[in-house]
Amino acid sequence: MATMNAPTMDRRVTGERRVSTRLHQRSAMSALDYLAMALLIIGGLNWGMVGLFDVDMVATLFGPGSALTRVVYVLVGVAALYSVYTTAKMAGSKRSR
Repeated sequence: MATMNAPTMDRRVTGERRVSTRLHQRSAMSALDYLAMALLIIGGLNWGMVGLFDVDMVATLFGPGSALTRVVYVLVGVAALYSVYTTAKMAGSKRSR
């Protein structure tokens, strides 16, 4: 009768298997996604400062109308378009499930 209540090895090993499968899962976001997010945060903070304090930090750092300022603005715009594409792709994949 004592053997009926003894813990089994399966219960001890199950937790370890769950942890090991989580370690091998791929991240949901790629490096490009993180870069786009960083650029959007920079652009959002810059526009927030323009709206609240009338200070354009990108133009302050790189000079108003300089080529580098325009490059930063273009990169933020491209990051926004990429994020729109990614969001539409994610919404489409959730509908097809």
